[in-house]
Amino acid sequence: MLLVAFSLLCLLQFEQSYASVITVYNGGPWGDWGTMEKCPAGTRAAAFSLKVEREQGNGDDTALNGISLYCVNTNFQVVKTITSSVGQWGDWKPVQWCPSGYLQAFCLRVEGSQGRGDDTAANNIKFKCSSGEIIEGNGLHWGNYGAWSDTCHQGINGLNIKLEKPQGDGDDTSVNDVQFNCV
Repeated sequence: MLLVAFSLLCLLQFEQSYASVITVYNGGPWGDWGTMEKCPAGTRAAAFSLKVEREQGNGDDTALNGISLYCVNTNFQVVKTITSSVGQWGDWKPVQWCPSGYLQAFCLRVEGSQGRGDDTAANNIKFKCSSGEIIEGNGLHWGNYGAWSDTCHQGINGLNIKLEKPQGDGDDTSVNDVQFNCV
């Protein structure tokens, strides 16, 4: 009986300390992870916005430069907007909402290394909403979408971005990868 009680206690402690983070495996290799930013307690993300640099022609392209999440309460009122590391190029695009429900899973469009060419790394993102819809960001077209992440069944409530800092005269990529925290 004592062994059963001890095992149950260990299991409860494990579940309480476990923080679920969803990832994908096709993120770019450059840059450093920022800090996980989270929605306020009791809220989760129902919308997102991307910061995207337009195509530069013969210039240095970076594509995706930032991701913001819109944290909402149970009445779907925006309580806070959060982001992690943000690149210096581009403009914020319009907010994209789940038609109903919350953001639950994602896949990332990433361009692989171009060798001596112009690297962009992360270009766009898709989210699955808790109501089943898929919404795609308005990023750029280079690269391919990888596999879907695991699902945050109660919704996404935080993000951490892997960002390459400006390279001076070198080739810039900006956002390379992202992780999302689950409620």
